[in-house]
Amino acid sequence: MFGRAPKKSDNTKYYEILGVPKTASQDDLKKAYRKAAIKNHPDKGGDPEKKVACLVMLVFETIKILGFELCCSDFDLDVSVWMGFKELAQAYEVLSDPEKREIYDQYGEDALKEGMGGGGGAHDPFDIFQSFFGGNPFGGGGSSRGRRQRRGEDVIHPLKVSLEDLYNGTSKKLSLSRNIICSKCKGKGSKSGASMKCSGCQGSGMKVSIRHLGPSMIQQMQHPCNDCKGTGETINDKDRCPQCKGEKVVQEKKVLEVNVEKGMQNGQKITFPGEADEAPDTVTGDIVFVLQQKDHPKFKRKGDDLFVEHTLTLTEALCGFQFILTHLDGRQLLIKTHPGEVVKPVVLMAIIRLQMNPVHVFVDQFKAINDEGMPMYQRPFMRGKLYIQFTVDFPDSLAPEQCKALEAVLPPRTSVQLTDMELDECEETTLYDVNIEEEMRRKQAQAAQEAYEEDDDMHGGAQRVQCAQQ
Repeated sequence: MFGRAPKKSDNTKYYEILGVPKTASQDDLKKAYRKAAIKNHPDKGGDPEKKVACLVMLVFETIKILGFELCCSDFDLDVSVWMGFKELAQAYEVLSDPEKREIYDQYGEDALKEGMGGGGGAHDPFDIFQSFFGGNPFGGGGSSRGRRQRRGEDVIHPLKVSLEDLYNGTSKKLSLSRNIICSKCKGKGSKSGASMKCSGCQGSGMKVSIRHLGPSMIQQMQHPCNDCKGTGETINDKDRCPQCKGEKVVQEKKVLEVNVEKGMQNGQKITFPGEADEAPDTVTGDIVFVLQQKDHPKFKRKGDDLFVEHTLTLTEALCGFQFILTHLDGRQLLIKTHPGEVVKPVVLMAIIRLQMNPVHVFVDQFKAINDEGMPMYQRPFMRGKLYIQFTVDFPDSLAPEQCKALEAVLPPRTSVQLTDMELDECEETTLYDVNIEEEMRRKQAQAAQEAYEEDDDMHGGAQRVQCAQQ
């Protein structure tokens, strides 16, 4: 984060609240806070009326957190007691953090409110009570609000499957390593179950460093604390758990059986809830397997339908054919035409870009077989269609005797009688093979380039006219 450094300030408000000089050590700050906090702590002595007021205001704060509105003016309470307690907690939190204290000493309270040093406006008096007195003003251990557990990250694994696996269904056993809570220390990391608040980050798990980039310019950087690895806690070396070495978790091998059901799709997820890495005070995430379908040499899948290509000779296309197709489950399908049926390219009317007139396009013929496609997911007895794309392989050339034999059985060709005079007036042409798709792409690219150059010329002309007017 970059910004202009705030104006320097000699603000001593926090020191005055704690009743210590600006040269006070950390021990002095701790003693001063403990002494001031005891005055209002319900279990540590002090004015009974102030204790009651503080307790009720803690209740109000908790009710607000839960989303309810309650006006303290409806009660005969000394609100200043609670506000003073909050200021006390705020002052101690800032001055007990060396980095925040340095910022406060240089720039004052406003710099902390603007976000330098990780804040300074939202402090939790409950946590400070707990760190000093081992509980909260209501009794018991821990914060009156409780701490919301964060959710651990999900672990994603790709799982390659064949089209046969998705057609027939399959089961795969996979061995994975994951972290689990140490059974010896119950995730505490220590033999005694105790831990200390990290002195390097004051238990926040994060540290903030300030760099001076130049006159009145600073950079604020936040990074995990190196001392506690971002946990906010440290464990005495002699007290470390011998099983997890203070890490709170250990590794285990676990075998998961992944059931791939019939009809599942490429990219579909199979989730194992709560099987990811465990961590203390964390809701365990999920292990998620993402199906990745491998290409099949024969079949292609589109939704619940299957597509396969088959090439016919000209004789098969005209006179009929039959062949055996091995399906994904190993069944043999007999594919054949009806007597006298001819397979031929289909004529489609298409409009190709950059041309106003429709063009006749010849495409391969498709035939379909019902209920031989993919099983439908969670409805395995219902299936899509199997489409067969027939491509006719025409011969490159025919011998004269073959042409005569074909003319004897095929319908006669159209005869055009031309006189010698008409032939002399005609210009002879040469036919050549062309790939119509590549031809249309080339024309489209050429037209786009011409349009770009024309637009560039128009802008250039406008600029020249403008210069002439000047």
